[in-house]
Amino acid sequence: MRTSGRTRKAAVIAVAGLATCATLITGCSSKSDNKSDGSTKSPSNEQITLRIGDFGSFGYDDKTGAALFAEYHKLHPNITIKEDNVADSGVYWNALKLHLNQNSGLDDIQAIEIGFVAEATKPQFASKFVDFSKVKGFNASDWVDYKEKEATTTDGQIIGLGTDIGPTAICYRKDMFKQAGLPTDRDTVAAQWNGDWQKFIDMGKQFKANGPKGVAWTDAAGGLFNAVLSSQTTQYTDDSGKLIYDSSPGVKTAWDLASQAVENGLTGKLDQFTDNWNSAFKNSKFATVACPSWMVGLVATNSGPANQGNWDVAQPPQAGNWGGSFLGVVKSGKHVAEATALAQWLTAAPQQVKVFQKFGNIPSTTAGLSDPAVLSTTNPYFGDTPIGKIFSATATSIKPAPIGPNDGLVKDTITKNGLLDMDQRGTSKDKAWSNVQAQIKDKVGDQG
Repeated sequence: MRTSGRTRKAAVIAVAGLATCATLITGCSSKSDNKSDGSTKSPSNEQITLRIGDFGSFGYDDKTGAALFAEYHKLHPNITIKEDNVADSGVYWNALKLHLNQNSGLDDIQAIEIGFVAEATKPQFASKFVDFSKVKGFNASDWVDYKEKEATTTDGQIIGLGTDIGPTAICYRKDMFKQAGLPTDRDTVAAQWNGDWQKFIDMGKQFKANGPKGVAWTDAAGGLFNAVLSSQTTQYTDDSGKLIYDSSPGVKTAWDLASQAVENGLTGKLDQFTDNWNSAFKNSKFATVACPSWMVGLVATNSGPANQGNWDVAQPPQAGNWGGSFLGVVKSGKHVAEATALAQWLTAAPQQVKVFQKFGNIPSTTAGLSDPAVLSTTNPYFGDTPIGKIFSATATSIKPAPIGPNDGLVKDTITKNGLLDMDQRGTSKDKAWSNVQAQIKDKVGDQG
């Protein structure tokens, strides 16, 4: 998952969660049972609580997710799991970095979003996590070929287990498309914009001319930017790890298309994963949203029962991967062996399949991705849309791009500052880009 689907309102709760753990620091990091090589001793049977720090919706929880915490407790009655959740992955990562540097206030398991995993694999942070390459039962080939490589350090340590990937489709409102005179059948819709994101923009112009008043074509310029960029083979960083956002053809393509959407009044002027964005779903303020697999659950939750059957999912103009996360186990935790076992169980194919069926986060394991239960999954909220078939097909077409330690920072600067400046404050495209460059240079220096 990534900047993944998470409502910002939970940020305070999440940071508070980390702080709460910090007050219990003697319990959070009073001892380590990991060996010097990163391996762990066998789990015990003592009554313990394991804390998972994460962001957004991983789909594990017992209330809206696949109830994996309750299932694990049933399998291991001595283990209770608590989740410290942050809405925004950027807010979460900044807090996590602080706690890693202090080696305090950490949960037993800490999620890492793909946009920050390259930074997490730097020696400063990688040394804080268990090296899964030395953990019994771990096999990197269980995941799609690029997944565990993203969490591998230059010296071969693997600091996280892949939770999901983010093949991206387009979620769209069938009722609004009908009002605008556009096709509503998902295959016909996909055929109209197939192969070129510009066709998506052009369809938006048709929607604006003929669709319901007060309804935007798409939710946010930042969302469109992320979806387009995720389909580009050159993004923020080159193969050597150098930040190249300001000369990247992929970034230019995504920026130009998102800017075009703003300039033509096609966006809802929203900042994704905020309360306003959540409310706009329920109030039917936009007709499309770029929809990574992990977004499916958010669309349904935010839109509410009144809109069940109005949404559908179509293949995107170009296949891309937006998001996908990892679970890392903190070496300084009190129950490293138990946390390692839990992280392995949560990310194993059978559990990934359960999360997808319940919440939409698509598996990152090859066994999970090809599981018949995934391929045949339909979603009743979306009118029994074959989401397993749609997202699996997109997943097999993904061409991963290099990622670097500053990718998350650059992404947030472009989407939350540059594009929002254009969308909400009317800043010109050139001025907004100039501001983005200055802000990134200020944050990363000449490296950028």
